[in-house]
Amino acid sequence: MTGQLILSIGEAMVELSEAGQPGHWRLGIAGDTLNTAWYLRRLLTADWRVSYCSRVGQGEFSQKMLDFLAAEGIGADHVTRDPRREIALYAISLKDGERSFSYWRDTSAAKGLADDPRALAAALDGVRIAYFSGITLAILPEPGRALLIEALAAARAAGTQVVFDPNLRPKLWSDGRTMRRDIEAAAGIADLVLPSFDDEREHFGDADPQATVERYLARGAGQVVVKAGGDAIRHGGREGWGLVDGLTRERPVDTTAAGDSFNAGYLAARLAEKDIGAAIREAHELSRRVIRHRGALVREALARD
Repeated sequence: MTGQLILSIGEAMVELSEAGQPGHWRLGIAGDTLNTAWYLRRLLTADWRVSYCSRVGQGEFSQKMLDFLAAEGIGADHVTRDPRREIALYAISLKDGERSFSYWRDTSAAKGLADDPRALAAALDGVRIAYFSGITLAILPEPGRALLIEALAAARAAGTQVVFDPNLRPKLWSDGRTMRRDIEAAAGIADLVLPSFDDEREHFGDADPQATVERYLARGAGQVVVKAGGDAIRHGGREGWGLVDGLTRERPVDTTAAGDSFNAGYLAARLAEKDIGAAIREAHELSRRVIRHRGALVREALARD
């Protein structure tokens, strides 16, 4: 296989979303890190490979996830099969464009994605960019979290760029203290951190996006770009500091994957050698298009007006 590789690590699930008619639901495959991988595959040129690292079961819906990856051009060499657990399920409910979720993930096979240190090291070998999130961490048992952070730190030392979205979901964690501790530990081994300010303000008490940037840099992050829901975006770190404002706001139909698509748009623009400000504007524009539509994976968002 040739081409530079991006490896996205996390949990993919069966997604049920409202189909726009009462009592009708649409079935898909999604999950925060998979969403970003999906958008990256469509934004990047063919000389880039995008792969997914996870764990699924052996049943029909797990196979649907693997079939989906194959159909969408996302590599599944590092998606392993679990003989006892299955792929998780979630449903999206919407009110005034804002989402709420119901999850069935207690027996998710993805909880074991970091159980084998050798397999994890093999998955990360030669990877140009490794992408993961706070949800990736949250679903893992504590030893798995430690193994994943250790493996990513080793990959970073070997030349992999590590990218982390804190994506704070306190309901997935045993308690707030553990969440904050492990999120900051993960940010400390990342070259790029992509937090959302509303979450950081609520769970870390940050007064403003500048405080979020400074806190993650103090933990060891290389660069921080703070998403702000349409407000000005603050960034800072070893690649430079700045504020990107004047961003066009959008009235959302569905905010699912707003941050996931932003992350993909930002990474794709940077890989195309755009500067940070231009990358932020391209990422915001993609996210703005995504939230005009229902669901996480929006093909229409990739077409220009």
